[in-house]
Parts: sequence; C-alpha cells; structure tokens
Amino acid sequence: MHKALFLKRYEQLGHAFNPETTTPRPAIRINTLKTTPQQLTTRLKRKGARLTRIPWLKHGYWYSAPFSLGATPEYLQGYYYLQGAASQLAAEILNPAPNTSVIDMAAAPGSKSTHLAQIMQNTGVLTCLDIKTKRLTTLRNNLERCGVTNAITYRKDARFATDLGKTYHSILLDAPCSGNWPADKTWPENKTIDTFKHLAKTQRELLKAAWHCLKPGGTLLYSTCSLEPEENELVINWFLNKYPTATLEPINTPIGDHGLTTIFGHTLNPLLARTKRLWPDKTGTEGFFYAKIKKPTKP
Repeated sequence: MHKALFLKRYEQLGHAFNPETTTPRPAIRINTLKTTPQQLTTRLKRKGARLTRIPWLKHGYWYSAPFSLGATPEYLQGYYYLQGAASQLAAEILNPAPNTSVIDMAAAPGSKSTHLAQIMQNTGVLTCLDIKTKRLTTLRNNLERCGVTNAITYRKDARFATDLGKTYHSILLDAPCSGNWPADKTWPENKTIDTFKHLAKTQRELLKAAWHCLKPGGTLLYSTCSLEPEENELVINWFLNKYPTATLEPINTPIGDHGLTTIFGHTLNPLLARTKRLWPDKTGTEGFFYAKIKKPTKP
C-alpha cells in the first residue's frame, strides 16, 4: 500500500503527522526485583549513560549512551529491561495486585511478563503463554535473568487458553498486531487494509478467550502497538456489542489521546472515549492503544 494512502488515513482519523520523521525515544525499565532506581542510575551514569526519568512511568527512563545498554553486566544480571515507554505503560495500567492470579496471553519475549511480576512483587501466580517454542525459550531466559519466581510458562495458543481450566483476577492481552510506521520505517512496504482485517480476526478470537478466562470482578487489558483502528477501536467496539455486561474503565494516565468514537464516518460506542491511543509525534513513543475492560462481579 502506498505511503500516501496511510498518511491520508491518519489525516482522516483526525491526526495528520509524518511517521518518516518521527522516531520513538529509547527507554529502559528498572527492575526493582533486583535493584533500586538510585543504585542503577548511579552505576549507569558512571559508565557515561544519560538517563532522564519518564514522568508518567514508575520505573521508566529515557536514555542515551556511548555504549550498548544490552551488553552491560547490569543488563545481564537483570537490573533493567530494554523496553519502550509505551510498552511499559501497559502493565502499569493493568496494575495487578500482589498475591493474585494473572495471565499474560502473548508473553514472549517477556518485557511485560517481567514487568507484571515486578508489580506483583513476585507473589501470587503469573501464567505466561506463547505459541512458539523459540520465543518461549527467550521468555524463560528473560524471566530467569530478571529474577522472576512467581511465573509458570506454557507453550499454548492463547485462543484456547480456556483449556487450562483456570480463571484469573487480571489478564494482559498484548495482541499480535501489525506494528507501526514510526517504530519500523519499512512498515508501509508490506501492509494493506487486508493485513489489518486478518489480524483483527485473530485479535477478536484472543479477546473472546480472554473474557472467558477472567474472574467475575476481574480486569482485562487489551493493548496493541498499532495505530490502525481495525485492530483497536473496531475490535473493542465488536467486543462491547458481543459482551454487553463488559464495561470500559477510564485510563487515568497523563499521556495519550482518548480513543476514537468516529472512524471514517462511522459512529462507534461512545464508551470508546475511555480507551487510550498514543500518537508517536505527541508522546515520543511508538504508537500504542489500550483498552481496560472490567467484568461484573455478578453475571
């Protein structure tokens, strides 16, 4: 699909910008299971790194460094995770309580799983699913590197997560998606509207499975690193129509725009204004979308 057509789409969605000149700022998340922000920032600054705390994240820092932050003793010991700021926000929005049951339905390579364990303070049970063996190996390596001790991993297609026979207080569904242009400058070369529609079918199936795995009163966070409404607002609009007892909770973050309630001339559920989308030129991050879904305590 031609680049100009994508630019026109963003303009029609109410936000014209140039992805070619928009690049996400690199970020790390400090792993408080192994160190403290003060200890780690002191060590990295001594090595010549420049760190700036991200004001809307608990343990996130923008960085620049004359060396690779993926090859330091501190990284190898799991003191921090190389993780984009928008990605870090997902686990913070879900914010699972300690001593609860949580499932990450598309867990590899482990950035969000290790973050969930950190928020849970290594208590409760964190179930991590991924469909590919090689990615599962990477996930397990990252869990071990970061000192996570409350996680169970399964090679499992999350569309069939109900096969596990368990329900969870909190669910993270960071769904497989098309990605976004600012984070990948080759992105437009192999994307079409059909790409988004095909992914949306899988995303709906995953969301349906997640809903059936959620305990009454539980919270489900749906997220993608896509800017395309077919994978975001339109998926959640379908979900709200299919499961009318589900409610969207407001996402109280100081960053991000409200989700779209009108798309290409079509009016959607007004509750979609409670979702959040991050436009990269506004936030300095990659593009992201979040929807926080609550299941009623009683059917």
